[in-house]
Amino acid sequence: MKHFIRHSASAFTALVLGAGLALAAPAPNPMTPLAGRPAGADPLDPMTALMACPDASAGGEGNVDLGGLPDGPGAEDTYYQCVACHSTEIIKQQRVTDHRWDELWKWMVEAQGMVEPDDETKKVILTYLKENFSSER
Repeated sequence: MKHFIRHSASAFTALVLGAGLALAAPAPNPMTPLAGRPAGADPLDPMTALMACPDASAGGEGNVDLGGLPDGPGAEDTYYQCVACHSTEIIKQQRVTDHRWDELWKWMVEAQGMVEPDDETKKVILTYLKENFSSER
């Protein structure tokens, strides 16, 4: 009986420690699945940033004053929100789903420390990103 209790206690301890280690694991980086994969490697995977040629309606080079972003409602808000951390080239190369834009926004705020603007500005920026840099259009 002592042998059973000792092994049960050891198993319980291992279980508790293992669960604690699993809970302490760092949050996954949503950009990691893209590392080393060519753009468009799996067109059904919303994590894949599809490189696409800008369409002619986007105005070719875009607005030079806004880092080449296409003109339109939200372009200026998007420019000033995003270039605080990265270039507009990062934005312009994206072709992800609308849902993925929402996930990336949340990740940038929670994991990368992006300062979140007021709700109306956030809506304007996400709408702009989805209308101009979505794989759904």
